[in-house]
Amino acid sequence: MPRQKRGSRILEKAQVRLSGVESIDTELDVGAGITAPGFTYTISDLRNKINAYNTALATVDALQNQVVEAEQAVASYAERMLTGVATKYGKDSNEYEMAGGVRKRDRKRPSRRALAAAD
Repeated sequence: MPRQKRGSRILEKAQVRLSGVESIDTELDVGAGITAPGFTYTISDLRNKINAYNTALATVDALQNQVVEAEQAVASYAERMLTGVATKYGKDSNEYEMAGGVRKRDRKRPSRRALAAAD
């Protein structure tokens, strides 16, 4: 499931406010370094950072899908390898156990008495 992309209510409000400020004066300066061009710059900086963030999320989603596919390929290969060892040496062999399987004689079997008592 892809990650949720990010938007910004603050960005939307700021763009509306900027259009109002620019209707007053495109070079408005209210003092203390607060200007219409500076406001435009900070808005575009936020927009660029949100776009970079959303692009990074898309990249992470793609990489996650690749990792999941690679895990499935390795799990399938491991299962086929164990089956191959079982075919060649048998499921009760030391080689089967060395490859990660549980030998037949080592498997726990349900007790007959426990099954009879449950009925």
